[in-house]
Amino acid sequence: MRIFKFGGASVKDATGVQNLVKVLKKVGHENTLLVVSAMGKTTNAMEKVVNSYFEDKNGLNSAVQEVIEYHNTILVDLFKSDKHPVFGKVKVLFDEVQGFLVWNKSPNYNFVYDQVVGYGELVSTTILSAYLNEVGIKNSWLDVRNYIKTDNNYRDALVNWERTQERISQLTDKSKFYITQGFLGSDDNNFTTTLGREGSDYTAAIFAYCLNANSVTIWKDVPGVLNADPRYFSDAQLLNKISYREAIELAFYGASVIHPKTLQPLQRKEIPLLVKSFINPEGAGTTVGKGTTLEPQVPCYIVKKDQVLMRLSSLDFSFIVEHSISELFKMLHDHKMKVDLIQNSAISFSVCVDNKFGRLQELLNLLKGRFNVDCHEGVSLYTIRHFNNDAITSLQKGKEILLEQRANETVQLIVK
Repeated sequence: MRIFKFGGASVKDATGVQNLVKVLKKVGHENTLLVVSAMGKTTNAMEKVVNSYFEDKNGLNSAVQEVIEYHNTILVDLFKSDKHPVFGKVKVLFDEVQGFLVWNKSPNYNFVYDQVVGYGELVSTTILSAYLNEVGIKNSWLDVRNYIKTDNNYRDALVNWERTQERISQLTDKSKFYITQGFLGSDDNNFTTTLGREGSDYTAAIFAYCLNANSVTIWKDVPGVLNADPRYFSDAQLLNKISYREAIELAFYGASVIHPKTLQPLQRKEIPLLVKSFINPEGAGTTVGKGTTLEPQVPCYIVKKDQVLMRLSSLDFSFIVEHSISELFKMLHDHKMKVDLIQNSAISFSVCVDNKFGRLQELLNLLKGRFNVDCHEGVSLYTIRHFNNDAITSLQKGKEILLEQRANETVQLIVK
């Protein structure tokens, strides 16, 4: 059995849905389970609904209507008649969202988020399933919440593998073409949960693991995994093969390759992961699997913009040792700072962080009572895996290097 995953960009409009059908007709859909994300930027739009619910009740209705109208446009473009049953099914789903927003009493943002945002995937797969049936590709629609069981850590739920395996093992008819949602699960009380970052890719890996699938294919709008982000590097190359370990390394440093939690279940059963283009489905793409570290063996460039570099030194020239470092990491954790690089000497400690949650000033106020602090905001962190001298030289050209760190395979530069 194969697992296919299509992200939001592939089904952002009627043309995208029709192209997905062309892909399936080219590559086949026998013995396949299809995992699909919310359409286009629907997750962002549903997040706006949640934020309006908590902060702007007057704007709530218009935020909901915006999502409804977006999907209605796609429905009208795909189906000849508005009497098609799918219009009613989609309306029921949006009625459920609006009903929840009326009767909910929970003040828990993360709980509300999961109950609302998850409808993006339920709607997209409902539309896609109906359209595939319409064009002669018979399929079975599955509610993924009946199969992936989790704890109740809303927005970043942990999978209960035993119960999930038990549920997914019920899908015994592998000749069927199944369609289900990415990103979602449910807890013991059957409330919707979401699986966190790259949740739809992870969903595909969960099904692959539990069904002992032959492969997972993630369909994207790029030819495969590239050695650099083409937005910042003009000569990005396609990577034909990457080992699981290398893909995890690249993801750790911030490459938008595949999230490690997606790779881990696949690695355990040595299920290959293919990254292919839905624009050119017959292209070779990239294979992530066992064996060759990287093919071709070229430097891989990763850039993280808008980072913060803090250099700390002790006020009394005392050593910064285990006790001080553990306190520093607790402060960073408490202020939700994602640490991307550290470097320390006897009396100084440098750390590059992502101020994603906007709590930098609060942290600086605390640190300045304990350390001398030199802070650089808006810096970029460049990482080069499998670097060579040419790669470093080209990256340094015209930039002010604030910090450099090298290991056998990796060099990292913080530049202004």
